[in-house]
Amino acid sequence: MGTVKVVAPKPPERVLYVDATDQVLGRMAAEVAKKLLEGYRVYIVNAEKAVISGDPLMVFRGYRIWWEIKVHVNPYKWGPHRPRSPIAIVKKAVYGMLPKNKQKGREAMRRLKVYIGVPEELKNKQFIRFGFADARRLGHKFIRVGELAQRLGWKGVRSRS
Repeated sequence: MGTVKVVAPKPPERVLYVDATDQVLGRMAAEVAKKLLEGYRVYIVNAEKAVISGDPLMVFRGYRIWWEIKVHVNPYKWGPHRPRSPIAIVKKAVYGMLPKNKQKGREAMRRLKVYIGVPEELKNKQFIRFGFADARRLGHKFIRVGELAQRLGWKGVRSRS
């Protein structure tokens, strides 16, 4: 008599749609990293509208200092590679809050998708915003990620028409 293999049904995928408009980048990234480690698939839209708290000039200078670190090898080939686009800046913030050199950290990053604006396939989805990460709670200056990216040399999204 043969053996019967029982396969458990696959649990439904947990998905989270986040609108980054007026969300403080670090606070939002911390919550997104936590959800990714819990197994959620996370889609972040409007990445260029997230904010970084602090005086805009000081935030820009901090990124410029980070960019001016020199290396003794060809930087275009070997790095260090710095994020320039809003998508890369947001992904780098989330990546910094995930475990490095571990399988679960790599798998978590694969479940993260970041978009500039709202793509057509996500137009009818229900987006959440984190109340504790709202920029209106800030009592001081801030800079938007899109503005910082343009100052760092990002050319922007070109229309395909």
